[in-house]
Amino acid sequence: MHLYPAIDLKDGQCVRLLRGDLDKATVFGEDPAAQARRFQDAGCDNLHIVDLNGAVEGRPVNADAVDAILAAVDIRTQLGGGIRDAATAEMWLDRGIARVILGTFALREPEAVRALCRAHPGRIAVGIDARGGKVAVSGWVEQSDVDAIGLAQRFEDAGAAAIIYTDIDRDGAMQGHNLDATVALADALTTPVIASGGVTSLDDLVALRAAAGHGIDGVIVGRALYDGAIAIDDALTALAG
Repeated sequence: MHLYPAIDLKDGQCVRLLRGDLDKATVFGEDPAAQARRFQDAGCDNLHIVDLNGAVEGRPVNADAVDAILAAVDIRTQLGGGIRDAATAEMWLDRGIARVILGTFALREPEAVRALCRAHPGRIAVGIDARGGKVAVSGWVEQSDVDAIGLAQRFEDAGAAAIIYTDIDRDGAMQGHNLDATVALADALTTPVIASGGVTSLDDLVALRAAAGHGIDGVIVGRALYDGAIAIDDALTALAG
């Protein structure tokens, strides 16, 4: 199972939010590229980046920080936030992002996202962020009445590389991962699922690794790595089984 250490970008800085609230940001570093190098040097071979400002504004905002990260490391990167059309997705793919994550765009224009999946095999992931099982978009500011599992199933035959599932109520709260919801989603799909939100301890990672047979391919970890609750070496060992 793959570890995706998270770098969330707000105003060019590396931060973590509490349940996606931009007003509740903890700054963990002013040099995201240096943080990316630390993850790479620690043995990580994947990186999860989110343009938080972009997710709210609907356009890339932290592009300079993303470019600096891409210049600093050579591990596989995935990026979400502010990608609301095909041109922006393709721009990031051309600039070296290995995989773009489409959330709001996937909800609002599913056929366009399906076309991108066909045009760029293995390089398009669908991001599904949910509160109480219902999808939230636009940087989690707007709540929809669309069921998370139902939305994921719309992309089952599209060729999406992965579904990235975040339980918003657990994100950044250090209350433990919602394994039951992640397994329920994975069981409803054949597309691989990447878990996100609430990972607090090695126990969370061990439980996710044990559930890999349900179709859970990876896990995104943020605050627990920055706070030191989980050491990267321990995380990599736990996920390797």
